[in-house]
Amino acid sequence: MHTYEDPATWAPEPVRPRWKLALRFAATLLFVPLLCAVWLAVAVVLFVVGLFADAIAAVSEGFERGYMRFMDDTLGGIARLGAWCVSWPELRHEGDVEYYRARVDKKVADWTARASAPHEPKRPRPPVECEIPLRDYRGVGGWYVAEVALAQGWELRPTDVRKEVRLWWSAASRVD
Repeated sequence: MHTYEDPATWAPEPVRPRWKLALRFAATLLFVPLLCAVWLAVAVVLFVVGLFADAIAAVSEGFERGYMRFMDDTLGGIARLGAWCVSWPELRHEGDVEYYRARVDKKVADWTARASAPHEPKRPRPPVECEIPLRDYRGVGGWYVAEVALAQGWELRPTDVRKEVRLWWSAASRVD
C-alpha cells in the first residue's frame, strides 16, 4: 500500500506542545537571519564562479546544465535547512482548526484562480499542478485539502501527505 492510500496518514497532525513551539520560534528568530546571510553568500560565490565558468560553458552545453543543476541543488538545500522553523502564525494558531480550514480554503482558491485563468498569447500557460505544504494544513489533515480541492475541480496526485498534498488541475486535459 502506498503512503497516499493509507487513510491514517490523512488525519490532522497532533498538536505540538506550546513550550516546544515557543523554543522553536525563538531559535527561528536567531537562525533565519543567519540562514539568509549564508544563502546570500553562497549565491554570490556561485555567481562569481559562474562568471569564470562561462568560458567553459561557451564550449560545453552539458557543463552549463550541470552547473545550473548544482546551483539549484546547493541553494535549495540551504533553503530547506529552515524547514524546522516555526512562524508567528503557527505559534499563535497551533491546534486552531478553523484557522487551518480558512488557510486551506484560501490556498486552494488561489491555485484554482491561477489554473482556471485563460491562456494569454505569448505568456506562460497557467499552472496545472500544485503542492499544498503540510504547514498549511497540519491542523485539519490532508483529507480536508483533498475534499476542498476535489470540490473545485482538482485531482489528487501521488502524494506523501506527511510533507504535502499534490494536486492536478483536471480541466487542463481538455483541448483548446
